[in-house]
This record gives sequence, C-alpha cells and structure tokens, in this order.
Amino acid sequence: MENNESKIAIGTWSWGVGGFAGGNIVFGNNLNSPELTSVFNKAINSGLNVFDTAFAYANGESERILGELINKYDRNQIIISDKFTPGMENNEVSNPLMEMLEGSLERLGTDYIDIYWIHNAADIEKWTPLLIDAVNSGKVKRVGVSNHSLEQLKRVEEILLPAKIKVTAVQNHFSLLYRKSIEDGLLEYCKENNIDFFSYMVLEQGALSGKYDENHLLPAESNRGKKYNSIFPKIEELLSKLKDIGSKNNQATAAQVAAAWAIWKGTIPILGITKEEQVEEASKIINLRVTEKDYLELEELATNSNVDTFGGWEGNS
Repeated sequence: MENNESKIAIGTWSWGVGGFAGGNIVFGNNLNSPELTSVFNKAINSGLNVFDTAFAYANGESERILGELINKYDRNQIIISDKFTPGMENNEVSNPLMEMLEGSLERLGTDYIDIYWIHNAADIEKWTPLLIDAVNSGKVKRVGVSNHSLEQLKRVEEILLPAKIKVTAVQNHFSLLYRKSIEDGLLEYCKENNIDFFSYMVLEQGALSGKYDENHLLPAESNRGKKYNSIFPKIEELLSKLKDIGSKNNQATAAQVAAAWAIWKGTIPILGITKEEQVEEASKIINLRVTEKDYLELEELATNSNVDTFGGWEGNS
C-alpha cells in the first residue's frame, strides 16, 4: 500500500446505469455525476482517495462518472483502481487488454491507472501476458488480480516473473459471511509477500449494513434483493451483534463494525458509497476499537448462520 492511499477504498460498482452489471440492475440505483458530486468532494476532503471501478460496471458509465468527478482535482491526489474484464473484450484487435485499457483511460480522462486488475480468472494463460505491454507503456503503475484463488495467483506471478513485474494487489470477495480467502491461505500468502488485499462486498451489498432485515428488505427487483432478502432470518443474530458492538463503540453502525472487522483481518475494504453520510461513516471506521473477543464472536455467529454468499462470477470456488 502506498503512503498516500487511504486504508479504505470507495467502490463505484453502483454508479451508473447500463449493461448487465449496472447500478440499476444490481443495486436498484439510478446514479449519475450530479447525484455523486457532493459525495465525491466529501470523500476527498475526508482523506478517502482510493476509487475502485471497472469497465464492467454499467459498460463504462461508472468510469465516465468517476472521470467527470476527478477532473477538478490534482490527479496525484486520486488513486484509481480499474479492471480488464475477460469476457467483455474485443477479440478483433491484437491486444484486447490494451484496447479496454485505452477506453477506460479516455472515459476517466487520465493517462494512467494506479492499479489495473484482471477482473476474473478466465484463461489466465491468455490474458496475463498482455499485462506486460500495459505496464511497459507506463499507463499502468501497479498490477493486481481479482477473483483469483491462491493457486491462480501463483500462476500469474510465474507468468509475469520473466518480465520482472510483480503482482502487488489482490481483490476478492471477503466478508464475515464469506471467508474463503482465509480458508484457502490466500490472505496469509498476501501478508507474507507484501501484496495488498482489497476486500469487496464486505457489507454483502448492504445486507450487513444494519439498515436491512427481514422486516426492512432490499429492493425486491434488484439482484441484491433477490440474493439476500431470503437469508435475513438466518443472519438475525449476527446483525444484532453488529449493532450491539457498535452501540458500545461511540454509537458506531453495524456497517462500520463489519468493515472494521475486515481491516482487523488485514484487508483494505472497498465500500460502495453513494451518500454523504456514508462518507462520514467510512472516515470513522479506522478509529474504532473493537475487542478481539467481539470480533471472534461475530465470526462464530457468521459461521453458525450457515449462509454461503459466493457469487457465480467469482470463479475461484
């Protein structure tokens, strides 16, 4: 992690409308730059300067919105995390990764990406070597992989080694309800090899935010509503404990406690933020002082809920 990076990243998956993974489809949102300008400004002023996006998020609309918001700031103030998504490439060009990267740069209005990821582990042998051109072009400062298992990460490292390019970041689904990266040794490997672990879906798309339960459901027609509304009865005790711990820690929210747990485990949580009050909540997370006993109890309750939140897009199960 670079010295000027905040310990929490802001996720922009829910920004923008369009495509199969737009904010309207996945989250039930309809957000554009006018609704997000004050949110972005508050984030920067609060020291939250890492923004995670992808072409896959609303077919580039998330990138476009982020680009509109960052153009009023010194580019050096902003850390941009962006992704090449296998499965969305243009196979009519010689280097589909570079083509997607160029499109992302144009939408973002920048000439480089701070961290560029391969978004999934589909055909590692084909896509990994194409990162070499991206790094050598100077348009990518750091390389990361997302939704890769430990075995897959090691293979990526082998492919990039002759070019003297190191993987310095991993981004995987990681939450109290989904701890596969602990179970398979990936998180520990990252710690041992100075690889930043970015955890996404820490709040399970809002299911662990404390704002929803079986009596206050997520938008029913959104993908997250279809996935999580049925499991709220199973995580009732976990949600109650998150709120209880928060009440003992300066009236912190359940969302703050769930994200603080992810930091305690040694990860950089990516939090989907769409409102100014969420920025305020996020900026206070790193100062929470939750006891190890409380964190371990949360893990036990999560395990006992017997809920599996694996996403079919992950490919690392």
